[in-house]
Amino acid sequence: MPHNRQKKVAVINDFCGFGRCSLTVSIPIISAMKLQCCPLPTAIFSNHTGYDRFYHTDFTDHMDAYMTEWKALDLRFEGILTGYLGSPHQIDIVKRFFEQFATDGTLTVVDPVMGDNGKLYPSFSPALAAKMKELLPFADVITPNLTEACLLADVPYREDMTEADLKALCETVTALGPRRIVISGLSQGEELWNFLYEVGHPTAIVRERKVGPCRAGTGDVFSSVLTADLVNGATLLDAVTHASSFIAKALHRTVERDLPDTDGLCFEDCLTEL
Repeated sequence: MPHNRQKKVAVINDFCGFGRCSLTVSIPIISAMKLQCCPLPTAIFSNHTGYDRFYHTDFTDHMDAYMTEWKALDLRFEGILTGYLGSPHQIDIVKRFFEQFATDGTLTVVDPVMGDNGKLYPSFSPALAAKMKELLPFADVITPNLTEACLLADVPYREDMTEADLKALCETVTALGPRRIVISGLSQGEELWNFLYEVGHPTAIVRERKVGPCRAGTGDVFSSVLTADLVNGATLLDAVTHASSFIAKALHRTVERDLPDTDGLCFEDCLTEL
């Protein structure tokens, strides 16, 4: 089909009009990396939930019909990236998406957004977090933070995990499906670490200096650069290094512009460097 003459990445996430997160991060970043980004919204937000007020509408009831039209077009994807999913029903829809569109040549990346700092996000229940595990058999790569990795492995959250602890944690999670794991955003003094685990390979750590406070959408920037790099043939280590470096540059620009923490990363200033 002529639709499939260019590499494409399907991104399943919410659409947020302001605040630099989710699809409004993935679309420009993946496009800048010379791949066609095809968004499937899970919800529409005027701005993200970190602000005092926002408008939103759920897109769950439209997702299957949306997918049906893509199937009718015989679209094929070299990459699939999933982000925030707000209900068990949406997780079931994403499972069907993987079943219909993922082939042997499709890279599948699951960002299992559930919580941070040892706690579930307010909109997440323990039952919904447990449901997230059902996506792992479909995933080639997952990008949890430490809280999410612990939830997936059913182990208590600890901030003082050693490299051996992190490796054991990843080994537990890979038994559920994914062969590659990046535990992102590990705070170590003045540094942030990303811990890389690939079945059959030595573990690795990518380090970057901290720049300012934690900002909305950083994980979406990370997973978007990572996915596009992997689809374009990069190794996991090179993809994580690239994503980490890009985020550090964007953070510097964000601090220079003195933007509010809620407004996310000023990645636009750095897009041409991708």
